[in-house]
Amino acid sequence: MDVINLSQFLGKKFTATIDRPIGSRHPEWGFEYQLNYGYIPGIAAPDGEDQDVYVMGLDKSILSFTGVCVAVIMRTDDVEGKLVLAADGSAFSRKQIIEAVAFQEQFFDSRVILTGEMV
Repeated sequence: MDVINLSQFLGKKFTATIDRPIGSRHPEWGFEYQLNYGYIPGIAAPDGEDQDVYVMGLDKSILSFTGVCVAVIMRTDDVEGKLVLAADGSAFSRKQIIEAVAFQEQFFDSRVILTGEMV
């Protein structure tokens, strides 16, 4: 999936299943999730799994989340990108998103595309 396809999700509402809640550890690499992290069932990502998402704006563990895609994280050195969901009406700056996802994105060459940006 390329930038154009992922950017089509911007501004749309999704319900995500959270399989790695805030405070949990990555099963292989051991780093701690600083955000709730999960996937959108039924939307396939290039790796063959469901599309991954970060959830912004919550500081407690959750099992599911319905929110709006406020940003897309494109990885230039990986086959997949990530969606960033937040509560409807929420706004986060590029800097806030980059800092929030750095616990995992630090290992990739990625960029953040916000709602309303031309791709």
